[in-house]
Amino acid sequence: MQLQQVNVGNKSLSDYTTIASRGLMEQIRGLAEPLAGKRVLHLSATAFGGGVAEILYTLVPLMRDAGLETEWRVIFGQDEFFDVTKAIHNALQGNPRGLSEEEQAIFRRYNQGNAEALTDEFDFVIVHDAQPAAMIEHAREAGRRWIWRCHIDLSTPNREVLDFLRPWLASYDATVFHRQAYVPSSDGLAPAYIWPPAIDPLAPKNMALAPEDAAYIVDQFGIDVDRPLVSQISRFDPWKDPLGVIEAWRLLRKNHPNVQLALVGSMAHDDPEGWDYYNQTVAAADGDSDIFILSNLNNVGSVEVNAFQVHSVALIQKSIREGFGLTVTEGLWKARPMVAGRAGGIVDQIQDGETGFLVESVAECAEALNTILEQPHESRVMALRGKEYVRRHFLTPRLLRDWLALFNRLTGNDAAGDELVVSGTV
Repeated sequence: MQLQQVNVGNKSLSDYTTIASRGLMEQIRGLAEPLAGKRVLHLSATAFGGGVAEILYTLVPLMRDAGLETEWRVIFGQDEFFDVTKAIHNALQGNPRGLSEEEQAIFRRYNQGNAEALTDEFDFVIVHDAQPAAMIEHAREAGRRWIWRCHIDLSTPNREVLDFLRPWLASYDATVFHRQAYVPSSDGLAPAYIWPPAIDPLAPKNMALAPEDAAYIVDQFGIDVDRPLVSQISRFDPWKDPLGVIEAWRLLRKNHPNVQLALVGSMAHDDPEGWDYYNQTVAAADGDSDIFILSNLNNVGSVEVNAFQVHSVALIQKSIREGFGLTVTEGLWKARPMVAGRAGGIVDQIQDGETGFLVESVAECAEALNTILEQPHESRVMALRGKEYVRRHFLTPRLLRDWLALFNRLTGNDAAGDELVVSGTV
């Protein structure tokens, strides 16, 4: 086995000075100074597909620009391993299915193999989500400080699966969660810090895109640009409820028969279950020519996702469970009216009726979409409020500040700008 190193290119903090506040940029500089030259390693399961990879493509080069020697490596795994880690992912979000002894052995074996491939030494090793969580058992000497970054909703976990992971999680120096509610009530875990993820406003997916350019791009996929479009951008996953989105769209069409629907996802190699749910989504569409089911396999990349978001009259994220929901953040940043499930970190982004709509059923989703289409001016004002909320809370410079603050905290530096929120359960 070998760990794949991800090439992330270069980014400069100075490019963000017109977006982030002067005070935040000064905090970043102050926090980075005592960390100059520290070695940081990010470990994850995949280099593409999903919010973790998108975050790291920006965070890693910005950490480098701040003066830290930062790398990102992807663990090795075959289908048998990712089948198990998908089951763990679902269980941590509440699925009652446990793990067989064979599945537990597969998880241990791959984590040990990946750990044995980690021979360098780092000041900080950041492990993202459950897939590489057990590597610490066999590679503790590779990092002076180990941090587990959880990107999913652990508010109602399958206790059996959480207990399986707990001995490894307890050996970390710190853990990081999106929300206080996600910190598991389990004895012996490492201190937990709370902060949300963020999007890169300068990445191709989030950069400013003219409406005419967005229309030109979506036209290439068969969208009728003269008719309204609503879109959901997310993985094909039962927790994202694309089948419910199709149902809501069909209810919406009773009042607005010209509306088209796009379901745009990304197929990741660590999500074999995604193919099954993709096929279920295609079956639910039942050949309707006004439903467009697209993914990276149709050459939908970051710029194309941006175009679908910009061109849509409304965006949907009808999640039933959600760690945070960066697609919501992206939609709000583009000042698009947003309809999203009242789940997970989505409720930290949308103030219902103020910056978007929170819904709990197919009928509520359809009703909110109907309101957006029938009240375009009010919906536009709401969307602009949402964009400003994202500017203040959910952009990458703030995320970088939080990581630098944690590094300083763990090394005992008394650095100005350390405003970390520590879980009340610690």
